Amino acid sequence: MAPTVGIKRSPAATQTVTAPPPSPPDARFAVREAVKSTLADPAPGARLDAPAPALEGFLCLEEIEGRRWKYVVDAASGNSSRRKGRRAGSAVPLGASVRAVPLQSPLPPAEEIMAFVRSYVVPEGFPDSVTPSYVPYMTWRALKHFFGGAMGVFTTRTLLSSVGVSQSKVTPGAIAINWILKDGAGRVGKMLFARQGKKFDNDVKQLRFSSDLLLEIGAGIELATAAFPQFFLPMACVANVVKNVAAVTSTSTRTPIYKAYSRGENIGDVTAKGESVGNIADLLGTGLSIFITKRNPSLVTSFALLSCGYLLSSYHEVRSVVLNTLNRARFTVAVDSFIKTGYVPTLKEGNSQETIFIHPWRHEPVEIGSRFGEAFQEPVSFVATRPLFEDERYMVTYNPTKDKVYALLKDQAKPDDILKAAFHAHVLLHFINKTHERKRMNPDRSDHYGSLHPRNMDFLAHIAESSKIVSSSYGTFRKKAKEQGWIMSESLLNPGKARLCVTRPQ
Repeated sequence: MAPTVGIKRSPAATQTVTAPPPSPPDARFAVREAVKSTLADPAPGARLDAPAPALEGFLCLEEIEGRRWKYVVDAASGNSSRRKGRRAGSAVPLGASVRAVPLQSPLPPAEEIMAFVRSYVVPEGFPDSVTPSYVPYMTWRALKHFFGGAMGVFTTRTLLSSVGVSQSKVTPGAIAINWILKDGAGRVGKMLFARQGKKFDNDVKQLRFSSDLLLEIGAGIELATAAFPQFFLPMACVANVVKNVAAVTSTSTRTPIYKAYSRGENIGDVTAKGESVGNIADLLGTGLSIFITKRNPSLVTSFALLSCGYLLSSYHEVRSVVLNTLNRARFTVAVDSFIKTGYVPTLKEGNSQETIFIHPWRHEPVEIGSRFGEAFQEPVSFVATRPLFEDERYMVTYNPTKDKVYALLKDQAKPDDILKAAFHAHVLLHFINKTHERKRMNPDRSDHYGSLHPRNMDFLAHIAESSKIVSSSYGTFRKKAKEQGWIMSESLLNPGKARLCVTRPQ
C-alpha cells in the first residue's frame, strides 16, 4: 500500500493525496544490467574447473568449384589449450579448434593459372550457364577483335602522320583543332543514326555484320589520308562518322546476342566476360601490330590482309549466333521449308540458312504493312479481293508491275495476325513463282498471266487458292514451329505503319 501524503493547500483546508506506484525500470537500463551480470566475475563458490565437452572427429564437407575440403576437430589443439589453462576472466576453458583438410592434391601451377584466366573469360557455371553455340561465337569474336586491334595501330599511325604530328611546321594547336573536329563529326553521326529504333532488334545479325563492313570502310578512308594529307579534315570527318555509325550499331545489337547465350539470370555475367575476351584479343592484336610496324611493311598489303581476316571472322561470328525469334530472314526460311517439305527447321538449321548480308538494292518479294496505293493498281482489284478477307485482320495481293506480294494490315491486327499475314504472303508468292516457272518452261503458252499489262485481278484465282491453304495449314505451321523452339508470340517482321481502317470517315 502506497504511503499517504498530506498537502497543505491553504490555511483553511488540507487535502490527502495518494502517491502513484513507482514506474518500472527503463528497458535499456535492464538490458545493460543483464549484460553486466553475464560478463561479471563468477560468484564465490562457483566451480571454475568444469572441463569443456570433448569434441572428436569429422564435422562437415565443403565444395568450391569441384574441389572439396573436410572439416575436422583438431583434438591435439584442444588438449593443448586445456593444459595451458583457461582464458582470463572466463569460466569456459579453451576448446578444440577446427582444421580444414583438402581431399585432393594441390593444383599444378599451370592449372592454377588457367583457373585464374577462366575467371576472366568464361561466365560462372560454364558450360552449363550458356548455350552450346557460345564457344564458337566467342572464338570468332576474339579472332575478329585481334584483327581489329592490329588494324587500329595502322590507322592511328596514318592519321597522326597525315594531320602533321611528324612535321615541325605544323603547330600543336592546329593539330588539336583538326583532331577535335574529326571526333565531333563522329559523335554527330552516332547521334543521328540512333533514330533507327526497332530495326536494331529486328535484324540483329544483319546489322551486326553491316556495322563491321562500315568499320572497314571507315578504316580504309583513314588510311587514304596518307595519300591526300591536304584533305585530312574532310576525309577524317567522313571516316569518323562512318566508324561511329558502326559503333552505335554494334553496341545496340550486342545485348540481344548475349541474351541468346545466357541461361537464367546471368546476362550481366555473359556480357562482362564477352567484352573481356574482346579486350584481351584487341590488346594481343595491338601488340603484334606494333611489332610488325617497326619493320615498315606495305600499308596496302597489311590493310588488305587484316581486313580480310576481320571480315571473315565477323561473318563466322554472326553466322554462329542462334536466335529463337523470327525476323524476316528466318521467317522466310521457316515458311519456305514448310511449304516445300511440310517440315519446320530447327533453331540451328533456320539460323544457318538465314541470309546475313542484304545489300541495299536487293529486291524484296514480300512487303508487310504496305500502303494501299502500293498494293493495288485499280479500285476493281481491291473490291474483288476484299470479300476473301472479311474474316481476317489483313489482306494479301500481288502487284505484277512491281513483282511483289503485299500484305495490308487492318487496324485491329495483333502480332499473331501479322505472322499469319506474312505466312499467307509467302504462300501466295509460292503460287506466283510456280506460275512464272511454268511460263518460262512453256513460253508459247498464251494466257492473261503473260499479257503486256497484267493486273491484280489476273491473279485473283491464286489469292483465293492460297486463302484455302492458309486456313488449313497455318495452325499446323504454328504448332510445328513451337515444337522446334521458335518463339511465335512476338513479331520481329518489322511491318510498315500503314493500317486499313474498317470504319468510314464521318
